[in-house]
Amino acid sequence: ITPELLMIADNAPLILSLHRELDAVRENSNSGLKIGTTKRGIGPAYEDKVGRRAIRVCDLADPESLPGKVDALLLHHNALLKGMGAPLIDGAELLNLLREVAPAEWQALVRPGGKLPLGARLRFEPGLTAEVAAVGERGERRLRFAGVGNLPAWIEEHGHVPLPPYIRRPDAVLDRERYQTVYAQPSGSAAAPTAGLHFTPRVLERLRQRGIEWTTVCLHVGLGTFQPVTSDNIEEHPMHSERYSVGADAAAALNRTRAAGRRIVAVGTTAARVLETIAPAPGGEFLESQGETSIYLYPGRQFRAVDAMLTNFHAPRTTLLMMIAAFAGLDHVRHAYQHALAQ
Repeated sequence: ITPELLMIADNAPLILSLHRELDAVRENSNSGLKIGTTKRGIGPAYEDKVGRRAIRVCDLADPESLPGKVDALLLHHNALLKGMGAPLIDGAELLNLLREVAPAEWQALVRPGGKLPLGARLRFEPGLTAEVAAVGERGERRLRFAGVGNLPAWIEEHGHVPLPPYIRRPDAVLDRERYQTVYAQPSGSAAAPTAGLHFTPRVLERLRQRGIEWTTVCLHVGLGTFQPVTSDNIEEHPMHSERYSVGADAAAALNRTRAAGRRIVAVGTTAARVLETIAPAPGGEFLESQGETSIYLYPGRQFRAVDAMLTNFHAPRTTLLMMIAAFAGLDHVRHAYQHALAQ
């Protein structure tokens, strides 16, 4: 069989790692339902096809639809896994895997955008090319890449660290380590959560010695976080959505903190956004969760999960600055920024 002779239907369902994992869990369970499966995931994949929740080959060509399709798929699979006492599937990790094998189309911020109309072609050395496949409403571009087999690996080797504009120098090799938190794990974020850059292994160890518990949540920062608020009425701003995940260990740590009457301190607006997304109703508990959040926090909105927050300065007319003003009060924020400018 050669690539020229092999043809795959656009509507063919994908057999994913989660299908193999479910196959193995069922076969290894003590339920007496063993059927001698090969543990290759064929049966669970066929179930998803019949249930009309399968991710198909053609879905890979529509990256914007993948988050919703992953959520629908995991709503079913994680319920099954939870019922059998097996670890749940991380939606963010699955989405990243799908995007790695999908046609190489990425959302990008470009400058100057006027020189990159629809259909414009770009060349990146060595060997990478791109075409502007779509123009977004707020100036972003969707680039369709070609010329390399593994785009994430190419970018990891040849790409540059996206330093903030207030760092007025080219990026250096050390920035790959410095402009990253020590606790970052899955890839997928468009920017580092800069409040977390202040925490080193030594600082985290000193917190532990003082009895201060530490846990992590995940938010894949999207390009929307860089977009300024242009609406005269802040309530009319179209809020972007971002992928998040909260593991069982993190949920348990949050519940222990609440039960002990201690404070929940968010390190950065990224963590705060996740925590407020999963904030339980009064008397409820934090739960393991994953999905997309488009929560919009601006003056007048109440915080239900976060008791304190560490954050850096933010650019004017951004949703991040509005979140800080909602949390600390507009007058306090203005005073802090005026003091900083005076220095």
